[in-house]
Amino acid sequence: MANFSDQELDSSASAGNGLLSRRQWLRLGAGGAAASLVAPVWAAGGTSVEPWRSGSGAPPSQYGDQPSLASLKREQISAHPFGPQAGASSTPLQFLNGTITPNGLHFERHHSGIPEIEPSAHRLTIHGLVKQPLSFDYEALLRYPMVSRVLFMECSGNSYRNTFTTVLDETAGGLNGLVSCAEWTGIPLHYLLDEAGLDASATWMVAEGADAAGMNRSVPLSLATSDAMLALYQNGEPLRRSQGFPMRLLVPGCEGNLSVKWLRSLKVMNQPAHTREETSKYTDLQLDGVAWQFSLRMGVKSVITSPSGQMQLPEKGVFEISGLAWSGHGSVRAVEVSADGGRSWTEAVIQSEVGKHKPVRFRIPWRWNGQPAVLQSRAVDSAGNVQPTRSQALQNVAPGFSYHYNGIQSWRVNAEGRVSNVHA
Repeated sequence: MANFSDQELDSSASAGNGLLSRRQWLRLGAGGAAASLVAPVWAAGGTSVEPWRSGSGAPPSQYGDQPSLASLKREQISAHPFGPQAGASSTPLQFLNGTITPNGLHFERHHSGIPEIEPSAHRLTIHGLVKQPLSFDYEALLRYPMVSRVLFMECSGNSYRNTFTTVLDETAGGLNGLVSCAEWTGIPLHYLLDEAGLDASATWMVAEGADAAGMNRSVPLSLATSDAMLALYQNGEPLRRSQGFPMRLLVPGCEGNLSVKWLRSLKVMNQPAHTREETSKYTDLQLDGVAWQFSLRMGVKSVITSPSGQMQLPEKGVFEISGLAWSGHGSVRAVEVSADGGRSWTEAVIQSEVGKHKPVRFRIPWRWNGQPAVLQSRAVDSAGNVQPTRSQALQNVAPGFSYHYNGIQSWRVNAEGRVSNVHA
């Protein structure tokens, strides 16, 4: 087994404060030397038998059991004080790995609670500026050709708590967990719109849900006829009620609110409807008082999920810095990591498949010898967009603005190894 000395490891560092180079990381993985940095623990011998080996286990079940780790649950579950059915919950990013979010941990956002829809009584209607209005029941939609795509979904209010002046000591999920990723399966929306026949004057559509709020949003037809789909499955199983069963609109790369759940109507129009949700909310208020509407795409963004807020490094040594990156403007081209608050950067390894609107998992080794550090990541997408610093992201934003924030997340590691949120 290959083994690298401290001198060799230190000389390969390409950025400050203990970060090791991408090249060194590849050498460690290829040569098996990564194992030499962590001492394996072997059984010390003896004749005792662990309790779980002393008898038969549980029989098969109709549906898989829950994760054994109690920490695997949504967090930051919030509800409106006058209407608790309206609220949100976050994905615990710090406890997950890879890129796919389990269905039970996908973030939620509801405007009037989760309706219990009987699929046989539900209809999707396409009307307005079309040659032939159409109505579909659930069973009819199941017979259409479908596609599957791995895509991120992010609430436009994700990470809004980092726009506050006060620094909140929270986890990665608590601060940034209104983002999740799944393999979505459904009907390309243009199949249904083509069947209805779009009028030459049509440029927009209004999507409306079947919840009590009548949640609706205007969607440009340029998006509806390109990447959008009518999603029926998530990670292989039918949509859960909290994610829009029996069907939802899915507009890749755009703010989650555009992907209307419990979809019941698509009205084709020649202008946006300027609905309540896209005027009173989901606009970007600038310092000069101008509010930008229809800034639909989510910016390039990344977050280190480990080490991250409220974690404790157990001892000195080499740790893997790992996180997620995504962009609504294309694919992630590169992710850089800093351990010294942005004074120096080195490129991380993107360790998952890259694709349009597909999140990636990045990794890089970091030697911590007890020195104070500020860990950051910044992503670059295929359109050339670079994730901004916090100050850059808030530069022209009115006080209280909380939508479409994509500033760099900073984690401070103190001399005792505790990790906490910091504005850097």
